[in-house]
Amino acid sequence: MPKKKTKIEDNEYVEPEPFKMVVDTKLEGDKVIATENSEHVYEPGYYGKQLGDRLELALIEALLLLKRGRIKVFSGKKQVDFEELYAHAGKLDPRFAERFRVYEDLRERGLLVRTGFKFGCDFRVYERGVQLKKGPKSSKEHTKWIVFSISEDYACSFQELSRSVRLAHNIRARMLWAIVDNEGDVTYYQITRHKP
Repeated sequence: MPKKKTKIEDNEYVEPEPFKMVVDTKLEGDKVIATENSEHVYEPGYYGKQLGDRLELALIEALLLLKRGRIKVFSGKKQVDFEELYAHAGKLDPRFAERFRVYEDLRERGLLVRTGFKFGCDFRVYERGVQLKKGPKSSKEHTKWIVFSISEDYACSFQELSRSVRLAHNIRARMLWAIVDNEGDVTYYQITRHKP
């Protein structure tokens, strides 16, 4: 059956957007959990971590999905709005404002972004078009960048900078410092290691 087209201007047609289900989720501490229809959250952009019959979203992922109208978040029977969830996340993580702004910016650029806790960074970022899978991966399917999110007022030591560059080098990724200025704009700096 052909897809129905919608007229938007004279002689110009576009395909209507597919139906996007809004999924109910539950706030549990520093996670947001989806138990029903979680595939409508995970698959379109690899949000969260599928654990059996439940999908666990980091607060940063849940906030972006909530902002985009893809999920509803409940604490008990009370629905939590964006501002309440943002405030909750900010209480748990003093760097949350910078981290969320960088996460949102990377996702707006169409990049696949995963949390980077196990690597000691804020985010792991993959090239556009990468499909996550288990098992052996091609070089394109590996993490391309590891990202550290900081405010423009942040000061770091050379040792901290060196550790982050070594970490990126060890996993064959590039290291980016994402600096969020006071207006909320994000600038990325790539730091590389050169041997004389």
